[in-house]
Amino acid sequence: MSKPFRIADTEYHSRLLVGTGKYKDFAETRAAIDASGAQIVTVAIRRVNIGQDANAPSLLDYLPPSQFTYLPNTAGCYSADEAVRTLRLARELLDGHKLVKLEVLGDAHTLFPNMSETLKAAETLVKDGFDVMVYCSDDPIMARQLEEIGCCAIMPLASLIGSGMGILNPWNLKLIIESAKVPVIVDAGVGTASDAAIAMELGCDGVLMNTAIAAAQDPIRMARAMKLGVEAGREAFLAGRMPRKLYSASPSSPTTGMIGG
Repeated sequence: MSKPFRIADTEYHSRLLVGTGKYKDFAETRAAIDASGAQIVTVAIRRVNIGQDANAPSLLDYLPPSQFTYLPNTAGCYSADEAVRTLRLARELLDGHKLVKLEVLGDAHTLFPNMSETLKAAETLVKDGFDVMVYCSDDPIMARQLEEIGCCAIMPLASLIGSGMGILNPWNLKLIIESAKVPVIVDAGVGTASDAAIAMELGCDGVLMNTAIAAAQDPIRMARAMKLGVEAGREAFLAGRMPRKLYSASPSSPTTGMIGG
């Protein structure tokens, strides 16, 4: 693939980031992560055990932090204070780990981000020394404000979390990509490999997903498909597609110099 991309102070070869929830067990989680080729795995601190319960199986035993970069997230948080407390707990559980994913939700029905609370939490976390990757709406102005606060990656939704609807507003996404000076990673709404490819063809630096893999009939195969979709989309973006031409047919083979012509 193309050259690695950098988040905070680390370079990664895989541009696919994968969640660890909703699988039938930790063994399936590990198999899917391996098939995806992901190096960064996101973990819902309030839902997945990484040491909070010493008497229950821990994800750390299946996905050792020595092999993967953990991205603790604030899934299920509905206020800035709640999100900040959750990530401070994650930092303690993961021995001072700084890279985190911030999401502050607006309501339990749509899981759409509450942007005023997200901005507030981002400011607090950046000042507290965290490297903040932030889930946000596809509003280019909000994205710019989060970057100005100091977030190390902007993660606009493609569509609602868990919806599988794909990229519903490519124009806004393109505006964010064109103005951002930090990585832009599509987060939420991807349903299948073609959605991931489209995100990368638009110029995104990466794609984060969970449900699209975990809820597939064959999660391991879907994880491989997503890996290939991200790679294909990135290669197509770098190659530069042919221009679109309305009613301007151009045959693939030249008509001049034809045999017998």
